[in-house]
Amino acid sequence: MISKILGYAHIPQQFAVQVNPFDREYLNLYLNYHRPCFFPVVYVDKKGKERKRFRYEDMMTPYVVSLQDAQQYLKSGVTLKSLEAKAHGMTDNEAAQRLQNARENLLTVIYERPA
Repeated sequence: MISKILGYAHIPQQFAVQVNPFDREYLNLYLNYHRPCFFPVVYVDKKGKERKRFRYEDMMTPYVVSLQDAQQYLKSGVTLKSLEAKAHGMTDNEAAQRLQNARENLLTVIYERPA
C-alpha cells in the first residue's frame, strides 16, 4: 500500500528514516480506522463450491471493535478504549487530508521539489 500512496519510483534507502514514521503515524492510522474495505461473505453455490461475495453492505474498516469479543485479539497493554480514541479522534475526511499533507511533505523532502 505504501507504493500506491508514495508512487512506484525508487526511494533511496537514506530516506527510510522519514518513510517509516510516515507509515506508522499517518498511513496505518488512516488504513486501519478510516478507510473502508470490502470483507467477503462466504457462501456455497449450487455445485457445492465455496464462493466469496463482496457486498457494499459489508464494507467496514479493519477496526477490530466490530468483532465479537474483540478484546481477545488485542496485544497486552492495548485497550478497546484507546483504539476508540484513535478511531473517533478525527473524521474520515480529516484523516485523509492529514495523510495527503504528510505525503506531500515527505515527497518534498525525498525529491526536493513540490509533490
